[in-house]
Amino acid sequence: MSEQYVLHLQEVDETQIAVVGGKGAHLGGLSRIDGIRVPGGFCVTTDAFRMIMAQAPSIDDRLDQLSRLRPDDRGPIRLLSAEIRRAIEEITIPDAMAAAITGALAQVGEQAAYAVRSSATAEDLPTASFAGQQDTYLNVVGPAAILRHISRCWASLFTERAVTYRRRNGVDDRTVQMAVVVQQMVFPHAAGVLFTADPVTGNRQTAVVDAGFGLGEALVSGLVNPDVFTVRHGEVVAKAIAAKARAMCALPAGGTREVPIDSQRQEQPALTDAQAVRLVQLGRRIEAHFGCPQDIEWCLADDDFHIVQSRPITTLFPVPESGDQENHVYVSVGHGQMMTDPMKPLGVSVWQLTAMAPMHEAGGRLFVDVTRRLASPASRAGLLDAMGRGDPLVRDALQTVLDREDFVPSLPDTSAGGPPAGGAPVPVETDPAIVTELIERSRASLAALESGIRTKRGAALFDFLLEAFEEHRRVLSDPLSLKAIMAGMEATWWLNDTLREWLGEKNAADTLTLSAPDNVTSEMGLALLDVADVIRRHPDVVAFLQGVEDESFLAALPKLTGGTEARDAIDAYLDRYGMRCAGEIDITRPRWRERPSTLVPVILDNVRNFEPGAAERRFEHGRQLARKKEQDVLSRLRSLPDGDRKADEAKRMIDRVRTFIGYREYPKYGIVSRYFVYKRALLEEAERLVQADVLSAREDVFYLTLQEFQDVVRSHQVDDRLIQQRKEAFRAYHALTPPRVLTSDGEALTGAYRRDDVPAGALIGLPVSAGTIEGRARVIVDMAEADLEAGDILVTVYTDPSWSPLFVGIKGLVTEVGGLMTHGSVIAREYGLPAVVGVEQATRLIRDGQRIRVYGSDGYVEILP
Repeated sequence: MSEQYVLHLQEVDETQIAVVGGKGAHLGGLSRIDGIRVPGGFCVTTDAFRMIMAQAPSIDDRLDQLSRLRPDDRGPIRLLSAEIRRAIEEITIPDAMAAAITGALAQVGEQAAYAVRSSATAEDLPTASFAGQQDTYLNVVGPAAILRHISRCWASLFTERAVTYRRRNGVDDRTVQMAVVVQQMVFPHAAGVLFTADPVTGNRQTAVVDAGFGLGEALVSGLVNPDVFTVRHGEVVAKAIAAKARAMCALPAGGTREVPIDSQRQEQPALTDAQAVRLVQLGRRIEAHFGCPQDIEWCLADDDFHIVQSRPITTLFPVPESGDQENHVYVSVGHGQMMTDPMKPLGVSVWQLTAMAPMHEAGGRLFVDVTRRLASPASRAGLLDAMGRGDPLVRDALQTVLDREDFVPSLPDTSAGGPPAGGAPVPVETDPAIVTELIERSRASLAALESGIRTKRGAALFDFLLEAFEEHRRVLSDPLSLKAIMAGMEATWWLNDTLREWLGEKNAADTLTLSAPDNVTSEMGLALLDVADVIRRHPDVVAFLQGVEDESFLAALPKLTGGTEARDAIDAYLDRYGMRCAGEIDITRPRWRERPSTLVPVILDNVRNFEPGAAERRFEHGRQLARKKEQDVLSRLRSLPDGDRKADEAKRMIDRVRTFIGYREYPKYGIVSRYFVYKRALLEEAERLVQADVLSAREDVFYLTLQEFQDVVRSHQVDDRLIQQRKEAFRAYHALTPPRVLTSDGEALTGAYRRDDVPAGALIGLPVSAGTIEGRARVIVDMAEADLEAGDILVTVYTDPSWSPLFVGIKGLVTEVGGLMTHGSVIAREYGLPAVVGVEQATRLIRDGQRIRVYGSDGYVEILP
């Protein structure tokens, strides 16, 4: 039976994680790479662990109790995990198992010193490293000590930090097994860690070596600061040599201890440049074997490098596949669409098929390749200007790439000069009837879609959808619609730039656009105030809604006094806006019509914080403020030299912005309206597959691309393993922060504001809606968990249109993502809310409940004492 309990490293490869855990499998894989030295040893398999666990039935009960705890239940987790560890360590290793282990020791060298290292099956995975969650013991000497430390490794599967880490990563304790690696010790001159990609910037062409004297534990535990070598294209391009006052060394009788380093040696480099370059070359070989950037632990003894661990670097943002070896620069779509969460595969593929430009997926997010536009002098300035107006951080990141000169080659300017053929496009007239016509066109197209899709099933549905996507793109690219959108944006820019020049006034357009007509997103927020007016009259309904926990509440409302009227009001709202939701560009996200309970907290906030008729009063108040501002601006302009001309120009632009700026929100409304029609048809098709026992659940199709979904409909066969892999990848993508700009080298660029006109300690962002407001910060990442009081300032990651119902109850807005013309900014101006967007890490730096001051005209936020 010994082969069940022990496998030598040479018998193992990276496919055997279930048998020898992540660390053991990777060490086995490493030992098979030519030129890579791995210290000899063996693995005590998960079969041994399962046998040990079976000998302590009391552990089962404690695992049941653990499964019911949340990651933040620190006290109970600490208590239960300690009890489990104690139970495991008290189990006597069976004779047959002990014989197998001591037999393997005899083959390698019974009295040699060993490292005894835990190797869990949920460890060193491509999507989660679980680094440092279980224990390792160095310089263990003698069979009895090794057996004792193997038991301690098994028990370390249930350290408090390991259990909590699994809770946070959604890993069930019962699904994880523990193997143990027993490996000959290397007594190194130096040791450390090699990252085959820069762990900070993500650049795959740059490797980083951390090095210190003695055993690597001194670095890993933070005992000393390492020397850091940065290696690129075969040479050290930067290095920082630390003062290394201490090292960790092995004791002759076993164990380790800290030792001081001679003062003359402390600032000597632990590696020569040539050694650092040679180590990186070995790292590149390991990276090629495993197929992704690696975090590698190494030792240097007698000028030979020994590799003692390699795991994927799980924090790097993936790079879009380009299909070539050229340099590419990608800009995030999610930052412009106010949705930086990962999208499921069906959502990605539908957006790609309906978008106006090619989109590249990475990490569940979408990117646009702007390389050619950056490379061409004819288009570069326009691209940078457009990006800068929308989000200065994107522009700065792109400029950073351009400043390197060698990454984006400059293409010859092929433009012939002069205006384009046919002259400049004719601007749209300032005529409200144009907006009315565009909205009617969109409604007619949507009605035709709803009528046409109703009878489509099976393969015919997918053929119909491809045609519908063409109509979708045609609606989006309607020249008149694009002119109307640009007219509103250009008028906004003109007013802000020109009135600042003429009158010295910042962001004048913010007030001039208050309560602009035809803004479907701001109307959506006000309409929920009307719903609250209906509900407020019925105390039984209000009390009932305070206890809502699922989606059955609408059907239950008619049983209450006033409940039918309340249900009808909510239903009417959902008929108009039920296709919306947070992250609505992902077709797989649950819509309000599918999950109406999302709106209940907002309705209750409106009931509590507003008086009847608030929607109409608020809209009219905004309109009066805008009219008063217009009169003030025109009066001041007329008093200037050449004032009548300036006032006439400003009046034309004010009329233009009020005519068209509201329409800016309508195309997105049209997109998500069409998406909900597509989704309903696709879910009906998925339900038929469930009834035919092809799928386990209809939502499984969310993890297929549209083409894969079509293939399943045609073949009635599905790859369940692929769906499971996609689910695991999607969970892992949530831990990744998408960059605004990403290069094909993997470098993630965030950009910087580069401002020196803000107070020390202030959080810098982009000013998008004028005014200054002070109040309580409410840090909210899920609209369904909103609990707002009058005067609160909303702090969140992003606000797509679905968040606008919250805007009616707040006094200010701070977001991590956003630009001047993104949805949250437009609606903040509509409602007159001081707003600063693009504040990096706002939800981490501002604590819920803190008092803050938002400077919406100047673009910064102060945290008040």
